Amino acid sequence: MKNETKIDLGLTGYDEMFMTDQGRAENKLPRIYDIPLQKIDDFPDHPFKVRMDEDMNQLVESVRDRGIINPILLRPKEDGRYEIVSGHRRRKACELLGQDTIRAEIREMSRDEAIIIMVESNLHRSVILPSEKAFSYKMRMEAIKRLPGRPSKENSGPVVQNFKGPNR
Repeated sequence: MKNETKIDLGLTGYDEMFMTDQGRAENKLPRIYDIPLQKIDDFPDHPFKVRMDEDMNQLVESVRDRGIINPILLRPKEDGRYEIVSGHRRRKACELLGQDTIRAEIREMSRDEAIIIMVESNLHRSVILPSEKAFSYKMRMEAIKRLPGRPSKENSGPVVQNFKGPNR
């Protein structure tokens, strides 16, 4: 996984010049893959615990009857494995059912982007412990502070941005 910044100049690529409108639209859709469960690692310091409760029993029944309706979200790791960003409970349901693979979207993203998505995708859960919520909000705030484009703490003011004159 490279940390290259892609610059979108809004120009049409060579391949895109010869595509149909339908092809361009399909190119922008997320790619869904069947990923082996043994190639997926937990998100480090994931604040939300997977509990074996009534909600999980209902999820297992749903996956058994209908399969995975919403694919989980993974980000690739440098060693060829994947880190789970969203979908820990769905992965656990597949494990409980003895499945070998799970439907997943694989998306390149930084750790901070993954933290923000992970926190926001878990806030809809019906039961969240106050400690889980507090830790997740703390992780999210720290990730937002590290995002590019944020002014540094040394910023002297809203108008002059990190100006370093000849004598500084």
